[in-house]
Amino acid sequence: MDLIDIGANLTHSSFEQDFDAVIAAAREAHVSHIMLTGTDLESSQAALSMAQQNLDYFSSTAGFHPHAAKDVTAEAMHQIEQLLLQPEVVAVGETGLDFNRNFSPAEQQLQVFEEHLQLAAKLDMPVFLHQRDAHIEFLALLSRYRDRLCGGVVHCFTDTADALKDYLNMDMYIGITGWICDERRGLALQKHVKLIPDNRLLIETDAPYLLPRSLNPRPDTRRNEPKYLPEVLRMVAQCRGQTMKEVAALTIDNAKRLFNFRHLSHSH
Repeated sequence: MDLIDIGANLTHSSFEQDFDAVIAAAREAHVSHIMLTGTDLESSQAALSMAQQNLDYFSSTAGFHPHAAKDVTAEAMHQIEQLLLQPEVVAVGETGLDFNRNFSPAEQQLQVFEEHLQLAAKLDMPVFLHQRDAHIEFLALLSRYRDRLCGGVVHCFTDTADALKDYLNMDMYIGITGWICDERRGLALQKHVKLIPDNRLLIETDAPYLLPRSLNPRPDTRRNEPKYLPEVLRMVAQCRGQTMKEVAALTIDNAKRLFNFRHLSHSH
């Protein structure tokens, strides 16, 4: 029962010391492919470099997380565009809006998000999206570009049922993380996940963040890893009333369809 992790921040410094062991553990857990998330120029370059060294196992994204919007220059966006031309890079992002922490001013977040949407339209690539506490503004901008986009995923979805319906009405895919395994914050998501059609569901770890709290035994560290993706799968399947095998198969199909893993030399 293979799985695809559509979002892991493996360029994060917490993986520097034991990267090979982390990947070996992921393979053992039947994670057959990992998308490495780019959140700024440096991590996007690093993710591409990792993907180029292991073409069958990794692909990557390139873009600027909304937290980084204040530092984005025209030259930096040009460099992101050059990365997006590489076959290993399968999505534009992580991009979007985050008004929860406002590490970058809202106006700059909106401008940089729009520039990513323009790039995705120009290059005919899917978008890898982040939205937190910014649904109205996010939806308005995404709606303006939707007919020019080939598709996208609202990654790490944690919002309301209404927000979910808005994204599904736009034919967006929905990425579910270990947030669903949180007995405190994840209860609403455990209900909402049933609303996602089979052909729009994706799973991800967002490692090193969002370690599933339902893991038993609990790991010694709070660092999340791709090897814990089966726990996300288990909870999603339980909440949807499906088998783990069913959810594994449909999320793999969905990932292949959305991200068009054209550089993989064989199918998993």
